[in-house]
Amino acid sequence: MSEPFSLLMAVYRGDHPVHFAKAFTSSVEAQTRRPAQVVLVQDGPVSPGLEGAIETAIAHSPVPVLHHRIQENAGLAHALAEGLARCEHDIVARMDADDISLPERFAAQLPLIEGGLDLVGTGMLEFLDDDGSIVGRRVPRTAQAEIERFARFHDPFSHPTVVYRRSAVERAGGYQPLGLMEDYWLFARMIHAGARVGNLAEPLLMYRVGDGAYARRGGRAQWSSEMQLQRALRRIGFTTRLQYLRNVLVRGTYRFVPEPIRRRAYRRLIARGSSSDHA
Repeated sequence: MSEPFSLLMAVYRGDHPVHFAKAFTSSVEAQTRRPAQVVLVQDGPVSPGLEGAIETAIAHSPVPVLHHRIQENAGLAHALAEGLARCEHDIVARMDADDISLPERFAAQLPLIEGGLDLVGTGMLEFLDDDGSIVGRRVPRTAQAEIERFARFHDPFSHPTVVYRRSAVERAGGYQPLGLMEDYWLFARMIHAGARVGNLAEPLLMYRVGDGAYARRGGRAQWSSEMQLQRALRRIGFTTRLQYLRNVLVRGTYRFVPEPIRRRAYRRLIARGSSSDHA
């Protein structure tokens, strides 16, 4: 039986009005299976242009939109926790404010959730900001056992692609701030709590990458978040001591290598899966 679902989006001052409008339209109006509700969390003040784009999207939305404003920017984990609490339905689809959902995305994902899974992601196509050129494809692990093994080394889900049961998210403790790794931290806890998970290899979302996409994956802030994450995964027993040491060495070093090397390493070892995820 088909179940209604909520779409959860968050916007903040750094989002571009045109990108937001495309993300919203592609995930609501253009879907062959539309959400029954949109929860749009505004994380702090935004520009007049983005405010106007939000008002236009709400006015023209074919489904009800709950627009929740947070007075001061509090970060993505807090914004999503606030939004999740306002979703009317147990099935919730995530969407970022600068990506594009392909029309069959929810029609493909929802039957898997309705069939018993708690969390389902998809593959992605990476495209450039300037001319829309496709520059990459991320193919995730699909089976539960593969996902569980890979999760000990890297996030097995692309956050903008996921659909999940709110009840499964809540059982795992919900969204919690953890540097820049709140999505990985949530999904690891869900798997650790026994969530039934899967991925569709088919790319059902277009992920926007700009000139700074790989630069943002490096640096001291990313390294600090990485260390927080690895300590947290080890603390709950999600990783073994050997896996912890491997992750600190490999993933920690990755944050400081030159950007061209980081780009190649990500595409070969991370975006398409790592051959070292069984340690």
